[in-house]
Amino acid sequence: MNKTQPTILITGATSGIGESLLKQYLKQGYRVIACGRNEAKLKLLADNDSKVLPLVFDVTAPAQVIAAANHIIHIEQIDILMLNAGDCRYIDDVKAFDSALFSDVISTNLQALGYLLASFLPKVARGGQVVFISSSATLLPFPRAEAYGASKAGVDYLAKSLALDLKAAEIAVTLVHPGFIKTPLTDKNNFAMPFIMTSEQAAWRIYHGVCQRKSYLHFPKRLTWLMKLLALLPNVMWQAIVLRSHKS
Repeated sequence: MNKTQPTILITGATSGIGESLLKQYLKQGYRVIACGRNEAKLKLLADNDSKVLPLVFDVTAPAQVIAAANHIIHIEQIDILMLNAGDCRYIDDVKAFDSALFSDVISTNLQALGYLLASFLPKVARGGQVVFISSSATLLPFPRAEAYGASKAGVDYLAKSLALDLKAAEIAVTLVHPGFIKTPLTDKNNFAMPFIMTSEQAAWRIYHGVCQRKSYLHFPKRLTWLMKLLALLPNVMWQAIVLRSHKS
C-alpha cells in the first residue's frame, strides 16, 4: 500500500455523507478520487484541494463506469474503495406498486455495485479495504420502504459474502449501518427521525471504524440497538410499534 499518500475512492462524493467523508479523508492526508454526477460540484472540490481527483459518471451506466476506471488507469492501486452512492425513495401507494421506482432504486443502490466492483475492485491493494454504506433500515422493516430496504438488504448480503472471498487477498470489508443522517435525502422525510446525526458525525465514525478495520459499524447505538431488540419481538408486536411510530 502507498504509505506516503494513501488513496481512497468515494462514490456519491458531492453531497451528504459522501462529501463529509471526502473532507474527513482529505484532513488525514489522503488523495481522494471523488465520484459523482455533479460535474460543477466535483470541479469546485478539486479546485479547492489538489488532492481531489474528480471522476464524473453515473454509477448505473456500465459504459460510464468503465470509462471512469480507464481515466484513472495511471493510478496503480486504491487503498480504500468507499461505495457510498445511493438513493432513497418511497412507494407511497403500495396497491398501485411503482415498479419503475422500485427498479430505479434497486439499480442505483444494488445493481450499480456490480459495475463498480468490476471496474475498481481490481485496483484495491492487498491489505486494502472495501466499505459498503448500507442502512440501519435493514435491521427492521419500515412502511413505504419496500424498494430502499430491499436494495440495502442486498447490499448487506453482498458485503458479507464478498468479505469471505476477499480474505485470501487480505482485503478487509466493512459494512456500515448508519441511522438517520441529515442529508438532502433525509430532508425529504416527513416522519420522525430519532437520534438524527449530522453527516460530519457520521463521516467521523466511519473513518475511525475503517481505520480499525472493523467488519461492521452501526450508529447511533441508541437507535440501532433499539431496532435490533425490536426485531427480536414477535412480528405482531414490532409491527404495531413501527406502524404507530410512523403515524405520530
